Amino acid sequence: MSTTPDADAAEAPEVPGAADRSGPPRMRADARRNREQILCAARSVFAEQGPDAPLDEIARRAGVGIATLYRRFPERADLIRAVAIDVFTALVETAHRAAEEASDPLDALRRFMHAALDLKIGSVVPSLLGRVTVDELVDAVSQDAADPVDELLRQAREAGLVRSDVVFGDITLLLIRLARPLPGGLIPDDEALAHRHLDVYLDGLRPAGSPRPNTPLSGPALDSAAFKRLRGQVMGGGSD
Repeated sequence: MSTTPDADAAEAPEVPGAADRSGPPRMRADARRNREQILCAARSVFAEQGPDAPLDEIARRAGVGIATLYRRFPERADLIRAVAIDVFTALVETAHRAAEEASDPLDALRRFMHAALDLKIGSVVPSLLGRVTVDELVDAVSQDAADPVDELLRQAREAGLVRSDVVFGDITLLLIRLARPLPGGLIPDDEALAHRHLDVYLDGLRPAGSPRPNTPLSGPALDSAAFKRLRGQVMGGGSD
């Protein structure tokens, strides 16, 4: 969806540090929607192609004109910083919401990890390394995103729902691995498949003697026959 000229004119450029000095600029609903669409599209494109990805592609996926993108983010660095802050802010909010809505600490951890996978945290942030610093993110976000996640894990361990030797890196690094798109770009339902694999992993975090999970795995089931077909499509020369 493209913006009207009036809507574009109402949008002020996002200059790093401007919000810190005078508070977030007031935006019209359509301008705010454009901003959200641009950040969402940039998150996906940066995850797939890195921080030097074409801005035209981001604008196209966001459904806005390239002029609208530049009005919101005059420099590429402005957009990169905004994406990183947006992801870390969403992570903090997601962790707190999971704790509030879950039936138990393991359910809270599960909710958070699936939501973090949707945010593409594991593929966006590594792609922006060297373009934004941790200090910038911590200063811009209300809380270090690592803290509420570590608290979710601590509660799950203390409740005996997660094995005692599972630590913070077992959660975050797993999300980084799962969030990276599979090679070839021809795997259907790649993101849904990542959620299925996350479910398998989460069940493996249970301590010995825990009841076996009775909920079905999410996402597509890729059996050997389907895998061979996909392998042939990606690498060539596969058999039916």
